[in-house]
Amino acid sequence: MLTMKPPIQPASRIDEVRYEIRGALARRARELDQQGHDVLHLNIGNPGAFGLRTPETMRRAVVRNLKYSEAYGPQTGIFPAREAVAMQFQSRGLTETRYHQVMIGNGVSELVDLVLRSLLEPGDEVLVPAPDYPLWTAAVVLNSGKAVHYPCPAEQQFQPDIESIRKLITPRTRALVVINPNNPTGAVYPEPVLRELAALAAEHDLILFCDEIYDSICYDDARFVPMAPLAADTLCVSFGGLSKVYRACGWRVGWAVFTGTLDRAQEYMLAVEKLAALRLSANVPGQWAVQTALGGYQSIADLVAPGGRLHDSRQAVIDACQRSRFLDLVTPMGAMYAFPSVKPEVMPDFDDHRFAAELLEHKHILIVPGSSFNIADRNHFRITLLPEAEDLAMAFSKIEDLLEELADKPRNIDNIHDTQPA
Repeated sequence: MLTMKPPIQPASRIDEVRYEIRGALARRARELDQQGHDVLHLNIGNPGAFGLRTPETMRRAVVRNLKYSEAYGPQTGIFPAREAVAMQFQSRGLTETRYHQVMIGNGVSELVDLVLRSLLEPGDEVLVPAPDYPLWTAAVVLNSGKAVHYPCPAEQQFQPDIESIRKLITPRTRALVVINPNNPTGAVYPEPVLRELAALAAEHDLILFCDEIYDSICYDDARFVPMAPLAADTLCVSFGGLSKVYRACGWRVGWAVFTGTLDRAQEYMLAVEKLAALRLSANVPGQWAVQTALGGYQSIADLVAPGGRLHDSRQAVIDACQRSRFLDLVTPMGAMYAFPSVKPEVMPDFDDHRFAAELLEHKHILIVPGSSFNIADRNHFRITLLPEAEDLAMAFSKIEDLLEELADKPRNIDNIHDTQPA
């Protein structure tokens, strides 16, 4: 007689990881897709899924160099890609930047893991914005650290609260994460705020980890200011890649650039390279597109300008929220997301996870609950701006309809679906 064996249990630290962007709601959306329902996936910034193609010049660069892509590449990345990124930083005022300060990875996600794993001892603290892109919190936790969330409140246009950050610093604090332009809020930080963050990091000897993957996606009069030129007095690690600005998510090409106090960081940088060597190399074919991407015509400018796809989609969301009885919106000035909130005075019992489940089941629209981004408030949700403007206008019409239904006739939706973060 066979003895029943207990289930295989995952590591306990996984319980502390939140990534609802691709969690329980996304799994339910796939089930609905397979049942034949037409689900509008507003949960993820995936340009190719909405018809936004990688520039043709980049595709040709990859094809031309396929014959050079069959062997492992250097663990730090191929020279033309690293040199192109270094030259971009030179053009931003860091004229002494050289290729050896650049590391190429399988997207920014892999590099985030490598730089944290090379740094953290158990219990070390990393200051992470709230709301955050949850990869940062997860990567800190998975590498035995403690994510300490600093507020970027809606009342301050989702800008960092500098004095609150200062009060959170302890002897165990090792690094400060800055996400600019911001995911999920769309905030773009002005230069004075960035200077204050850089000064705070230098004062307390913190490494600056600057997630700048959306650097060229700014709207209206917003201007992206890179952190590295402002942070000469501490180590600054700036992250970028091909996924968003260049619409090449599937190519998995990102980079990290080490600037600032490099003389104190040599052992740390060698540790990051050692971990990079363990995975042999980043995706080689995609790296051949970096030089073309950074040196050629920047087609993202057409998408974010008035009349461009992203600009018009953003405007559709702004207009829908302005018309809404229920929704407030801090206008997103960058990136490819909006982070609306439901007015608590109109719906005091609103719950973001329950609403997201109801919206998916009955309106076939997939959004991400705002509390998934490591904030306590449960009245926000995130959507991507990538669909066409008319599709977003239709989606917000359905969102408004559901909010009307819930406001006029409260419904028990506790048992619709398990919406806790995966």
